[in-house]
Amino acid sequence: MQLGNSTVPQIRTGNPDEGFQRLLLAISAAATRGERGETLLRSICSASRECFQAAGAYIWRRDVPGDLLGVEADGRVAGHFPGKGPGQALGRDLQSVVTQLSRTQRLPVAVGSASNLLGPRLALALEWEEIALARLESPAGELIGILVLTGCGPDWTPTDRQWFQALAGHAAMALQNAQSSQRLEQANRHWEEMFDAISDFIVVHEEGGNILRVNRSLAQFIGVQPDQLIGINMRDLLSLAADVHPAGCPFCRQGGDVDEFPQVVLERTYLVSTSRLHAGQIEGRETIHVLKDVTDRQEAERRYRELFDNIQEGLYFTTPDGRFIEVNEALVRMLGYANREELLEVDIARDLYFDSADHDAFCAKLGEGGMLRNHEETLRRKDGTPVYTMQNVFAVRDASGRVLQHRGLMTDISGIKSFQTELQRERDFNSKILNNTQSLILVVDTAGRISYANRRWADLNYQLHQLLGRPMSELAAPAKRILFQEAVTAALQGQLVDNLEVPILRADGRVGQFSVNLSPMRDEQGGLTSIVAVMTDITDAAMLQAKLMHAEKMAAVGQLVSGVAHEVNNPLTAILGFADLLMENPEVPDSARKDLRVILQEAQRTKQIVQNLLSFARQMPPQRKPVQLNAILLRTVQLRAYDLNSHGIEVVERLGENLPDVVGDSLQLQQVFLNILNNAYDAVRETERPARIEITSALTTNHIEVAFRDNGNGVVSPERIFDPFFTTKEVGKGTGLGLSICYGIVREHGGEILCQNNTGSSGATFIVRLPLAMSASLGAVAGVLPA
Repeated sequence: MQLGNSTVPQIRTGNPDEGFQRLLLAISAAATRGERGETLLRSICSASRECFQAAGAYIWRRDVPGDLLGVEADGRVAGHFPGKGPGQALGRDLQSVVTQLSRTQRLPVAVGSASNLLGPRLALALEWEEIALARLESPAGELIGILVLTGCGPDWTPTDRQWFQALAGHAAMALQNAQSSQRLEQANRHWEEMFDAISDFIVVHEEGGNILRVNRSLAQFIGVQPDQLIGINMRDLLSLAADVHPAGCPFCRQGGDVDEFPQVVLERTYLVSTSRLHAGQIEGRETIHVLKDVTDRQEAERRYRELFDNIQEGLYFTTPDGRFIEVNEALVRMLGYANREELLEVDIARDLYFDSADHDAFCAKLGEGGMLRNHEETLRRKDGTPVYTMQNVFAVRDASGRVLQHRGLMTDISGIKSFQTELQRERDFNSKILNNTQSLILVVDTAGRISYANRRWADLNYQLHQLLGRPMSELAAPAKRILFQEAVTAALQGQLVDNLEVPILRADGRVGQFSVNLSPMRDEQGGLTSIVAVMTDITDAAMLQAKLMHAEKMAAVGQLVSGVAHEVNNPLTAILGFADLLMENPEVPDSARKDLRVILQEAQRTKQIVQNLLSFARQMPPQRKPVQLNAILLRTVQLRAYDLNSHGIEVVERLGENLPDVVGDSLQLQQVFLNILNNAYDAVRETERPARIEITSALTTNHIEVAFRDNGNGVVSPERIFDPFFTTKEVGKGTGLGLSICYGIVREHGGEILCQNNTGSSGATFIVRLPLAMSASLGAVAGVLPA
């Protein structure tokens, strides 16, 4: 067969020594001719198969797992498993078996059954019977592959094994040489690609000035191919330089090995870097010129310098120990110095700080974070006056992390500082006004939510977090919440709301009456930004007004009732008189006497009503003398004890001990307590729950307070309960004058009577407050004063 241009002899049939030597020479010649990769592998496999008269020859490479390349008897390429399709699994199996074999089979050559060497399954899949394996090793003894011959036959001699081992060693060397040459070529090609990829201009010339190499960027700039410049003298490039030299290279300036200088070429500035190298076996030295276009950089530096010098903020570079490296004119003016040179001479810690410790703290803080943003610092001008500055500074470090410079931008905020001080003074002034006014003030955003509340809301037991972000309409009592929300909506639409009376909830759930003014607030463009709500507590005024109206109403009703009572008394006296005469007349039949008795009974009842009216109308001054309220309460309960017990009504008495006296009429006060007890008796009987009436008496400031608490259905209209002729009872069961008379009696005693429904439970509570007698009041006060 032919291996390149050489004929490969068959070792086992001809002269073995001569044939094998010729085979090795042929393999070496193939490698020398530059055969690489699969081409060289096929050449080695073909020669090995024919020389040893094998059925096939294959090479497995360790650097290509799962791949087996070889040549079979008919000369075709076979056994190539690239890792795709059906051969993928076979390639993995082959890789696993051969890898294991390379670890266990340390002999250079192994000849025998494929089933024994590779395993039955793999041998069957490859259709191999007798094989010979030879290790392909590097000079260091590392496995780089395995040479496989198939169909060798059982007649292999020890000499055949030796030839096969020698062939494997030579093949391994040829493969390694080919790989080395290929890597060298790749390295050269990679270097050339990098050389041509550099955008700077590069030219290499020998000592006489003849060009040895240029990169693609320079050739394209000139407009020719790189190889067209090889061999020409550097004098031909003189047209590129502005200062033309009479002879030699225009870029060779100094005599040293390294040189760097700017050069203007065709109105652009290049930084020319020159290096001189020894040329090895060639006499003289080679010179490399690298031309970097720095025109844009110089323009950027010029613009930077203009910006640096003309910016209105102060720019500076300093050393960590407090010396200026560079400053601009704005900083010179800001710090009050005559010129830049004078400022560069100052000691920053000593001359610009009122206390040098402040500069140390500034440097320490900058060293910790590496940057300070919007940092305020007070410095000293040259004339000693303070200047308030805001600085943005960062630290420049070297590769080891050591701080080399501080670079910063400084802004004079003295004017802003003065304005902020004045603004803060105005804010404090306004805040004091808002917080010390007697009115409650809220600011509400356009969504109707509270964004500000003054301190007066604490009087309503509100904390600030309970108000901020809350819809303002929720502050109104539930019954008036819709009305209040409509007023807020009108204010958000730009309308002014004045003197709106709204019941406002306190934090503890109690309700107070407030007068509310809502004023829209607008920005400079006229857009509504918020509304201001000013609320005035008119709870006491409303109660006083209600009491005044009630008193006036009671006075008017009293005058009316007085006149009516006197007019009714005259015919009523006649009715009673004639009814008594008829009852005493023996001639009146018993049937008529029965009717007369009814007439007399009802007339007496009418007389009592008229007496009550007169008592209400006259409001007779009570007979004032010290009395014990607990004794009056006990007598009152005893009067109704039978009815209360018979109807299963529980009466709980919680009377305070050692209560002082009050000045009053015991009979009138008993009438008040009995009337209230009767109303409670009627109220608890209307429910199906266990009836209960609780009576308490206690000492308060200058008053004794008596409370009647029941668990009935409560009072429908507590605000009208003391109005004359107002009653919730059925017709014929009440005139509506009882509580009105009680109201008058208590007021004549200088006291107060109230009615309210129980909070959180059923029923109502009547409260009577009566002032203490003068001596008792003084004694109560003395009891709480320190001895």
